[in-house]
Amino acid sequence: MRDGKIIAVGSVADVQVYAGPDTQVHDLQGKTIAPGFYDAHSHFIYTGINDRFEVDLNSPPIGRVNSIAEVVELLKQKKAEMGADAWITGFGYDDTLLAEKRHPTREDLDKVSTTQPVYVTHISGHMAVANTFALEKAGITATTPNPEGGVIGRDSSGAATGFLAETAQQLVAGGKPAITAAQIQEGVKAAARIYTAKGVTTANDGASNAGSIASMEAAAQAGNLPLRVVAWPTGLQSLVAAEKLPLKSGKVKVGGIKDFYDGSIQGYTGYLHDPYHTPHDGDADYRGYPRTTKENLITKVTEAHKAGRQLLIHTNGDQAISDVLEAYRKAQEAFPRTDARHTLIHAQMAREDQLDEMKTLGVIPSFFELHTYYWGDRHRDIFLGPERGLRISPAQSALKRGIPFTLHADTPIVPMDPIMMIWAAVNRVSTSGAVIGAEQRISPRDAMRALTINAAHQNFEEKERGSIEVGKWADLVVLSANPTTVDPMKIRDINVLETIVEGKQVYQQPKP
Repeated sequence: MRDGKIIAVGSVADVQVYAGPDTQVHDLQGKTIAPGFYDAHSHFIYTGINDRFEVDLNSPPIGRVNSIAEVVELLKQKKAEMGADAWITGFGYDDTLLAEKRHPTREDLDKVSTTQPVYVTHISGHMAVANTFALEKAGITATTPNPEGGVIGRDSSGAATGFLAETAQQLVAGGKPAITAAQIQEGVKAAARIYTAKGVTTANDGASNAGSIASMEAAAQAGNLPLRVVAWPTGLQSLVAAEKLPLKSGKVKVGGIKDFYDGSIQGYTGYLHDPYHTPHDGDADYRGYPRTTKENLITKVTEAHKAGRQLLIHTNGDQAISDVLEAYRKAQEAFPRTDARHTLIHAQMAREDQLDEMKTLGVIPSFFELHTYYWGDRHRDIFLGPERGLRISPAQSALKRGIPFTLHADTPIVPMDPIMMIWAAVNRVSTSGAVIGAEQRISPRDAMRALTINAAHQNFEEKERGSIEVGKWADLVVLSANPTTVDPMKIRDINVLETIVEGKQVYQQPKP
């Protein structure tokens, strides 16, 4: 490596000719060196903000919360820390893992405070619950209509329960105090520590705007952003505004446009072709819903495609996938473009016929493969049933078609951990130890490609990073063992020993 780039690759004899008196030589003593992990989709700033300022309400295996009473207690502790006027917020509760098997209600959160807003977000990020004070502050009453693409939860009398799904969240969350510049900088530093400790050399900020991008650039220029971040603004206008920013650090880049079409299957807001396995609120025909009309989707996609931009759209349910593929197809028919690399973020329920269409259109599926571990049992038993639940995130089907798919963790939805992503894609084992669709397993090598060169390809960066080749940036990770040769079930035990970005060490595992 020299000046941050790779100048030679090969045997000792091949590279020794480049060694001079000042050359540093590192003997890894049998450890494994690999391309640095490339995050195909997450929320970089949100991860740092969550880590620093939100109450962690996750249940095992991520956190330690097992009941609504524990949710309330943790929020009370946060109130004691924050004071009587602050918003009290938490992230990560999972109704299906709480003892009560339900979402909290405004009455539950009123036990924390009746004189200041209390607001908790579901682990999916697609729903939340507010206390009575926060609902009243937002002006939500029994007569408030549901916004397009969202639902206000109501009891049998029509009164708001505090539950807010999809776009309805913004009715309350839009009133939260703006995060200060100092808090954002603290969040960026926290996220950088989290990502580099897991071997990530390029991160993704999957729902950005010009303000957040400028904040990351400021952090980079201050020396607080040791890895690179590709930001995806939400909407064409937001992208155009972001492209005008003077990004001079080389650490922050504007990528494609991120959009959302449906929600979360584990929150019953994913948009399915056939009804949910377990009826939602007793409705045997319920299939979820889109966040906007298909006509509006097609209009937005066509506008962005015509402008030469890449689209990366959140789609979980198979009906959502169908609609977005139709929008991509119509945009291409109206304004043909080669190598657009439009992407389906999650593509969780992609069917075989839909994968065929992705191949034809050159669309990239980015799979949230960790669903097989964290939610596999519940998808099989509650939300989708065994037939659909066992073939979520169909990586092997994509591989057989030669589709360059990627893998992601959607952090902070689940922790950033590329090693765990490889383990999940290779084994497809759930938290209970059950195999979730053995026929969709892939090899460790293919999983690593999905987290390196394929992810770089998704962001049009495969010529610069994603593999260990002459002329590319020296983005590397040193691992305690080789994922392609260890027992597949032991992949998750591999440790990240060192992370290198552009030839500089940005993380080293602390010595015991």
